[in-house]
Amino acid sequence: MSKVKIFTDGAARGNPGPSAVGIVIETGEGKKTYREFIGYATNNEAEYKALIFALQKVKLIFGKAKSKSLTLDCFLDSELVVKQLNHEYKVLEENIQKFFLLIWNLSIDFKEVKYSHVPRSKNSEADRLANLALDEATRAQSRMF
Repeated sequence: MSKVKIFTDGAARGNPGPSAVGIVIETGEGKKTYREFIGYATNNEAEYKALIFALQKVKLIFGKAKSKSLTLDCFLDSELVVKQLNHEYKVLEENIQKFFLLIWNLSIDFKEVKYSHVPRSKNSEADRLANLALDEATRAQSRMF
């Protein structure tokens, strides 16, 4: 197995606002899903953080040595982020530049990393996971007050 499919989504309620990420990692052995509340962020920050989380998770799952032989196909429903990662658009915002550089550095740990835009309907599980993490965080916070 040398190919891994990754579906990521970042969600922010308000822009900026409470945010979360959803990740689906598909390998030849099956599928793993993750979700996490990430605090206060913009939609674009959440999208970048979702991909960062996924790349780190894949490296953790397979280990550094095995990761070097992996090709990652990353699917995002943010056309802006995909075009920035594919060097079609410049990254002008300073706060996003640090995420871009982190992804660039993480991608070096893999044989190849491809970024593709998909419609939200093709990314529905990652979207559902991000929204579930937001819902859980909202409910937990409302119980505190």
